[in-house]
Amino acid sequence: EWIVSNVTAWQPQRRYDVWHDRAAFHFLTEEVDRTAYVARLDAALSEGGHAIMATFALGGPERCSGLPVRRYSHETLADTLGPGFRLLKGVLHEHRTPWVSTQAFQFSVLARALGAAPG
Repeated sequence: EWIVSNVTAWQPQRRYDVWHDRAAFHFLTEEVDRTAYVARLDAALSEGGHAIMATFALGGPERCSGLPVRRYSHETLADTLGPGFRLLKGVLHEHRTPWVSTQAFQFSVLARALGAAPG
């Protein structure tokens, strides 16, 4: 099932086993937006479910498509999501753009902790 919505306002109607964020979270530079995102992730992801998230890495660009971004390490992303999520794996990747430059990305796989109460 594909969902297209403003993730900071979306109200999940059910739980999902997998949440895949392909580089949207790093555009949320305001604390209020990150808090809303994490609340939606927490409400939508089933207990033991997995979140797969891509963001710019700490050495990545500070802007993308003219917009400011927030950069993360695997650990800072896990800390941002909070204690209800456990980092399972983190991978750094040098993305080669069509303009022949490279951008540092990080990919993280996190599990929603068993017994974690939804926010």
